[in-house]
Parts: sequence; structure tokens; C-alpha cells
Amino acid sequence: QVQLVESGGGLVQAGGSLRLSCAASGRTFSSYGMGWFRQALGKEREFVAGITWSGDSTYYADSVKGRCTISRDNAKNTVYLQMNSLKPEDTAVYYCAAGIIYFAMHLLKPGSYDYWGQGTQVTVSS
Repeated sequence: QVQLVESGGGLVQAGGSLRLSCAASGRTFSSYGMGWFRQALGKEREFVAGITWSGDSTYYADSVKGRCTISRDNAKNTVYLQMNSLKPEDTAVYYCAAGIIYFAMHLLKPGSYDYWGQGTQVTVSS
């Protein structure tokens, strides 16, 4: 069982930055692929970024590529999402997810994840 708790969301002006954190419980954090997803009001949940269990591969949605960086610290059981040059369209609830993922491409799929956090709100004002 893994519990995930996101933090770091908030209100920021367009062009600003935020760093989201996701703290995981459990001794096997380093075995899990990790992902960030987001869901804007009235829209479906969408993939933002993913990182393999070892951290050697990362994937990004085209909408955030070049503006966001996902990273992990297995010693701290934490995954991060650094978001720069934020836009109003980045406004959403951001969710952290964990799963035993054998193929890196599966990081993009919500169905690959077994555990989800409660989410943290990110609001970008214009």
C-alpha cells in the first residue's frame, strides 16, 4: 500500500513558477514509476509528466514540454514537478500517481497507476 500526499500548489501569476511535491509512504517507493496528471474544471484528467522507478527516463505532455521538469528523490520518497512559465491554461488540480510500471511508455497511461493522491490546486492568473 502506498499513500501519496501532494503539496506546493497555489495561486501564481502567468509567467511564474511553482514546484509541486508528492511525498509517498512505504518502503518500496523506489520500485514505482511516478506520474503527474491534472484535471481542469469540466475536463478529463490528462497526463502531465512521468518518471521511471530509476529516474533514468522521463516523459512529458507536449503542452508542458520545455516548461516542466519531473524528478525524484528515492531517499526522501518524494517526486517533484517543477513548473515554469506558467500559463492560465495550466490551471487545474494536479495529481500524483504511483504504479509498478515495466515499460516506460506506460507512464503516460492513467490505467498504469495503482495509487493516487488527493490532488493540489494550481491556479494561474492572467
